[in-house]
Amino acid sequence: MRARPGHWLRRKEVQANNGQRAQIRLGHLVSSLIFHTHPSKGLQGQLRVASDKSISHRSVILGSIANGKTRIENLLEGEDVLASIRAFRAMGVDIVRSMEGHDPIYTIDGVGLDGLRAPDQDLDLGNSGTAFRLIAGLLSSQQFASTLTGDASLSKRPMSRIIEPLTQMGAVIHSAGGKPPLSIEPCERLSGIEFHPPVVSAQVKSSVLLAGLRASGETRFIETAPTRDHTETMLAGFGYPVMVSGTEICLEGGHALTATHVQVPADISSAAFFMVAALIVPDSRLRLNDVGINPRRTGILTILRRMGADIKIENARMQGGEEVADLVISSSELAGCEISGDDVALAIDEIPVICIAAAAAKGETTIHGAEELRVKESDRIKAVAEGLQRLGIEAEERMDGMRIQGGKFRPAEIDSHEDHRIAMAFSVAGAVAEGDARIMKCSNVATSFPNFIELANQAGMGITLE
Repeated sequence: MRARPGHWLRRKEVQANNGQRAQIRLGHLVSSLIFHTHPSKGLQGQLRVASDKSISHRSVILGSIANGKTRIENLLEGEDVLASIRAFRAMGVDIVRSMEGHDPIYTIDGVGLDGLRAPDQDLDLGNSGTAFRLIAGLLSSQQFASTLTGDASLSKRPMSRIIEPLTQMGAVIHSAGGKPPLSIEPCERLSGIEFHPPVVSAQVKSSVLLAGLRASGETRFIETAPTRDHTETMLAGFGYPVMVSGTEICLEGGHALTATHVQVPADISSAAFFMVAALIVPDSRLRLNDVGINPRRTGILTILRRMGADIKIENARMQGGEEVADLVISSSELAGCEISGDDVALAIDEIPVICIAAAAAKGETTIHGAEELRVKESDRIKAVAEGLQRLGIEAEERMDGMRIQGGKFRPAEIDSHEDHRIAMAFSVAGAVAEGDARIMKCSNVATSFPNFIELANQAGMGITLE
């Protein structure tokens, strides 16, 4: 079964599998939306999950500052990416959505590195930390003033991690306590720097590299651990010279980007929820098509296989500079394991649903070095530990991770803390609970996976809306 992408924000209502409808105002998310989960009898069939959010953001950003028209297929039409599109339209970039059959196509008429114009109002990036940090890096070198804002959740997230290197390059940025909103003053010219980040973050790396595009001299970023490399890969795809040597990335300012054709693969972070569901629900066999398997994103495959997961990679191929494949997942007996170091760095967004796999596995799982989870859309360590405890699982919260003892899930009501990944992770848990569960405050799922419920129900998970 292959579903066409649905979209919460393009419809005034969402229909669940029992015919009930939940009203949603266009452009506004209702925090009270509840996912009501039911035990699953098995996941079957094949799906293409939501397109990759990281690649979608970067294709919009780079297409906007390239010379010529960039064509983007399979762009994720989640609220986070739509916020990026709105921001660049506000800065004078012509971005057109058209349809080819049932598939949306985006065409971006790029304005070049020097062609952005001052927006008439603040740029509201909603809930998107990726858009906020990357666009802040790009705008730090512009000759006009700008202010970046976000929603209540984004306004709590740390931005000092990008303010520090951008300021070293010569940017003038004002904020209250290193958090949004950020006001960026006009800048004649930034200077390239060598930066050793104190935190492991692909967003910080990307922000600095984008600032370096219009800086004088070389910008050199030295990672302490490998992170997703979509920015440097896509810069090369747009014809911009980038030197990558191990964990060192270097570029020189002043070169041009040339428009290209981007095909966005399915997001392995979105596939993760269906992977874990198919592994822990008995009598499941599920095929996930066109999933991006960039080596910097496949930490979840490494971890789940260590736990005993039956995951096969088929039809591997290159698509637009990214490795793509179909994943075939079958129900498996999982065992607890230790997760730390590069495991965490290469699977940071997937840790919440990995915790669900750990809670359904035999034995104990320990997670270390995941303190970055405390400054995501929610404190994900705290949110996951509390949710597992409500499900009857022994989960001990630690400063940089947690300890989980596998067990059975009892019915419960879970607070998602308005975090899309927490909401979807506990929807997976609900598929193997011993009764119905309710996941509260789920509307922000639309930021990254607009048709999650549609695909979950087609696969056999069983989620209705309240």
